[in-house]
Amino acid sequence: MTLPILNLMPGDLPFRADPSDSYTLPARFYHDPAIWGHEKQAIFYRSWNYAGHVSQVAEPGAFLTVRIHEQNVFVARTRAGDLKAFYNVCPHRGHELVSGTGRKNVITCPYHAWAFDFDGTLKSARNTETVKGFDKSQFSLKEVRVEVFCGLVLVNLYADAIPFAEQMGDLESEIRHYVPSVDDLQFAQRDSYEVEANWKVLVDNFLECYHCHPAHKDFVDLVDMDSYRTVTSKYYSSQCAGNPKSLSNRAFSFQPGDVDFGYAGWYVWPNFTIWAYPGEANLSVLQMNPTAPEHCVEFQDWFVKDGKVTDQLRDAINYQIDVLQPEDIGLCESVQKGLKSSGYNQGRFVVDAGKTELSEHAVHHFQNLVAEALGANLDPETGT
Repeated sequence: MTLPILNLMPGDLPFRADPSDSYTLPARFYHDPAIWGHEKQAIFYRSWNYAGHVSQVAEPGAFLTVRIHEQNVFVARTRAGDLKAFYNVCPHRGHELVSGTGRKNVITCPYHAWAFDFDGTLKSARNTETVKGFDKSQFSLKEVRVEVFCGLVLVNLYADAIPFAEQMGDLESEIRHYVPSVDDLQFAQRDSYEVEANWKVLVDNFLECYHCHPAHKDFVDLVDMDSYRTVTSKYYSSQCAGNPKSLSNRAFSFQPGDVDFGYAGWYVWPNFTIWAYPGEANLSVLQMNPTAPEHCVEFQDWFVKDGKVTDQLRDAINYQIDVLQPEDIGLCESVQKGLKSSGYNQGRFVVDAGKTELSEHAVHHFQNLVAEALGANLDPETGT
């Protein structure tokens, strides 16, 4: 059943399919606990979620964990070399099995020491030898869909989900165009950020560079904004700049290398973004993980050649940590406060005919995906 607050309400202006003729989603979509709760099932439990990098689970027994709201999942490399994912819960009494990343000989529950192989089968359960009718095969771990895409490990709680690569169309070819050596990259580090904002505020912010000139002085000194364009596809969008503005700029200095362009970024439904900076081969994922209606934890994972960060790439990473992320977090936290103001409900998308670097059409594309997933009815003319 659709929540009433997902429908057009008194005071709302229409959210339309045409971004040039549409108002933004009403403010309640960014702070109402009921909408946030509905998103769990309607969006996150039915979508592909970023979990980590294949280099983190390269050897048998290696594992990593990912939390999707209340659902905790671990991904592990089996003894046969396959990649498997399971709900991270012991079928005995519900204790979580592993945490973080690492490597084990066997998955042993910390609570009662039930032990599982990396294919999910129960290997041993203490003091069950004389339990009437006890059948180990009834207590295998429950499997979760897992795929690898350009080195990224993705999981999906929905058993009938369309394969990620099929959903994403040309995304792989785009990434390989900008980062041809993507298969040679390995995990280097994870940076974490606590943000007092709804996860969608952070995605909205990523999807437009209308704010770049006033808010990101160093970024526009790095990137040739005249060549910066955003193109939307079904479940992702790309925003790329053809050339760097200069090799020595206010953001970071670099020498031409495997990644010779100003900037390439991709938003991937529902909540992660992929980045490539100019210079030596690199890729990173910035993921927006909602923990409350108005709180989010961002993880940025960096992947570089051999997993070793050079001085040049360290400068780029430090720019992200010390400059760009604080700038964006400050913007998003201020927007979140404004979304609770009695003086605001909706804005208007700024979309120009040329879809230049100032256009907000990709923000509309994302908000439309949200509205569709939630079953929102916000246009009185179409009933959608």
